[in-house]
Amino acid sequence: MFMIRSLAAALFLSTAISGPLIAQDAIRSRPVALPVDNAAPTPKDVPYPGGTIRLEVDATDTVQRIFRVKETIPVAAAGPMTLLMPQWLPGNHAPRGQIEKLTGLTFTADGKPLAWKRDPLNVFGFVIDVPQGVKQVVASFQFLSATQPNQGRVVVTPKMLNIQWESVSLYPAGYYTRAIPIQATVTYPDGWQAATALRGKKTGSTVAYETIDYEALQDSPVFAGLYFKPVDLGHNVTLNILADDAGELDAKPDQIAKHKKLVDEAGALFGAYHFDHYDFLFAITDEMGGIGLEHHRSSENQVEPGYFKKWGDGAALLDRNLLPHEFTHSWDGKFRRPDLLWTPDFNVPMQDNLLWVYEGQTQFWGYVLGARSGLFSKQETLDAYAHIAAKLDTARGREWRPMEDTTHDPIISARRPKGWSSWQRSEDYYNEGLMIWLEADAIIRQQTSGAKGLDDFARAFFGTHPGDWGQVVYNRGDVIRTLNQVAPYDWAGFFQKYVDGTTKETPKGGFTLGGYRLVYGDTPGAITKAAEGSGKFTDQSFGIGLIVKNDGEISNVVWDSPAFKAGLAIGSKIVAINGDEYSGDVFKAAIKSGKPLQIILKQDKYYRTLSLAYSGGLRYPRLEKMGEGEGSLDRLLKPKT
Repeated sequence: MFMIRSLAAALFLSTAISGPLIAQDAIRSRPVALPVDNAAPTPKDVPYPGGTIRLEVDATDTVQRIFRVKETIPVAAAGPMTLLMPQWLPGNHAPRGQIEKLTGLTFTADGKPLAWKRDPLNVFGFVIDVPQGVKQVVASFQFLSATQPNQGRVVVTPKMLNIQWESVSLYPAGYYTRAIPIQATVTYPDGWQAATALRGKKTGSTVAYETIDYEALQDSPVFAGLYFKPVDLGHNVTLNILADDAGELDAKPDQIAKHKKLVDEAGALFGAYHFDHYDFLFAITDEMGGIGLEHHRSSENQVEPGYFKKWGDGAALLDRNLLPHEFTHSWDGKFRRPDLLWTPDFNVPMQDNLLWVYEGQTQFWGYVLGARSGLFSKQETLDAYAHIAAKLDTARGREWRPMEDTTHDPIISARRPKGWSSWQRSEDYYNEGLMIWLEADAIIRQQTSGAKGLDDFARAFFGTHPGDWGQVVYNRGDVIRTLNQVAPYDWAGFFQKYVDGTTKETPKGGFTLGGYRLVYGDTPGAITKAAEGSGKFTDQSFGIGLIVKNDGEISNVVWDSPAFKAGLAIGSKIVAINGDEYSGDVFKAAIKSGKPLQIILKQDKYYRTLSLAYSGGLRYPRLEKMGEGEGSLDRLLKPKT
C-alpha cells in the first residue's frame, strides 16, 4: 500500500507542477499568486462631478505643532470612494508624503460616522462607502508636524510656520488633480502675517483663499510668521521675508537692488515671465527646518540668520545661490517639465530620468543669474565652478554608475546620508548637469563664432507662451532638436557620452573652451573657504581624500584615495597626528610637510594607530585664466540688463 500511495502521489505531483523539478520541489508547498485588486481608479482628465471641496485648517497650535483639519468633500454618487493623501511630491522627485503623521481620521455623512479602510496596495488611500442620498462627506484629522528634527522637517516654531497643502488635505481618486476645485481657509496665530501665491480675504486671523484647482493648491504653499516684511522686486514679484527676530528683516537698499536685478536678469534671459505674480517665501531662521523647493508662482526658501546682517560672511555667501536657483525653476521644471516626471495626480509614480535638464540646467542658470545680478561676484562664481568641478572629480563612482542613473537617487536613497558617497554617488545630476550645460554653452559659442550661447536655447525652449503658468512637457528629443536649431552639432552623441556612459572625470570643456583651466594650490578660494567655515571642517578631499570636522571627526573619505587605502572610514575620530592633539591647523601642517602622517584614531570604542603616506601637499581648486582678453565664460557671466 505504501508503494502504491507513493506512486499516486508522484503521478499527482508530475501533473500538478509544470516545468522541471529541482530535488526539493517534491516536498515544498507552492502557492499560486492571487489576482491584484487595485481599489483606486485610474485618474481621468474630466471635471470632478461633485463640486468644490472646502478645506479648513487650524494652524494656531505652535506649541504642540498640530494642524487640525476639516475637509468637506462633495460627492456625486453613492458607492465606493477612495480619498488619497499625496504621495509623489513635485520638486521632491520621490514619494515623500508624510502619511505617518496623519492621525485621528474620521469620516461623516449627514452627521453619521462612515467606516473607512486603508488601501493595502497604496497606504496613502482611504476607501469609504458613500450611502445613497449623501451629497457630501466630511473628513476630520490632524497632521502631527515634527516637534524634533529626527521626526522630519520642523515646519512650525513659536515664530513662524510652513503649510504644505499635501500634508493637510485629501483628494478624490479617479481625476486629474487639475480638474478638482478646492477652496482653502486657514486660521493663523493672532498677529501673524501669511505669504503664498494664493490670494484671499482676511477676517481677523482667518484667511479664506480663492477657489483654485487641487494641483495649483498643492503648488502654492504658505509661510506665515510674527516677523514679516514684503519687498516689491518688480514684475509682480515679491520677496516675502520672515525671520526669528525683527532685526533680520533689515535689508540694505543695495542688497534689495541685487534681488531686483535677479528678477530683471531672469526676464532678459528667458524673454517671458510664466506667472501672473510670483512670491519668494523666504525664511531667515535656524528654528524652522531647511528647505529650497520650487513652485510655479512661488518658492519655499530657508537660510540661516545673518543673510542680510552678515552679507559678506561665508555662510551668507553660500546661501545667496538659493533664490536664483529656485526662481529659475519657474521656467525650468515647472513651466517646462519632463514628460515622465509630470503626472496627472500625486499618487502616480514619477520617472526622474531628465533631472539633468530639470535640475542640472537650473543649477547652471542659478549660478549665471547669481553672477549677472551681483548676488555673486564674477570671481566668487569662478571659485564656485572650481569647487564644483573638483568635488565631482572625487566621485569615483562615475567609473561604474552613469550620471543619468543618479537621477533616480532621490527614490533609491531617500536623501539619507551615505558612508561612501564618492563611490556610491549621490544626486550628481545637479552639479554634473551644470558642468555639462557649461560645456554646451561653450560649444554653441564656438560653433557660432560667439553669436549665440545657451541663452538662445533658454529663450527658445523656456521662454514661449508668456504668462502661461500651466505645463508644457518635453523629452530628450525635444531638447536635442532645440539645441540643433540654435547651433547644429552632434548633441545626441554629446549627451550619450556625458549622460548615459561612465566617465573618468566631470566635463570641463566649459572651462577650457571658455578660456580657463582647473588648477590646484595651497590656498582655498572664496567658496571652499566659506564652506569650510560654515561647516566647521577642513576639506582636503581633493588630495589626501579627507574631510575632517574641527573636532577631528571624519565626515568623508574619498574612495581609493590615500586616506581610503590607509583604512580610514567616515565617523571615525582623529585624536592626534604626529603626536599632536588634532586641530585643523595640525592637520594642514602635517599635510604640508610631505611626510607620512602618524594618526591615532578612535573608531567606536576602539583605538588604533596607523600611518598615512601622502606627499601631495594641500590641494585647493581654482580656475586659472588662459590667454588674453575675454573668453566665452567671461561673456556668459556678464549682465544682460
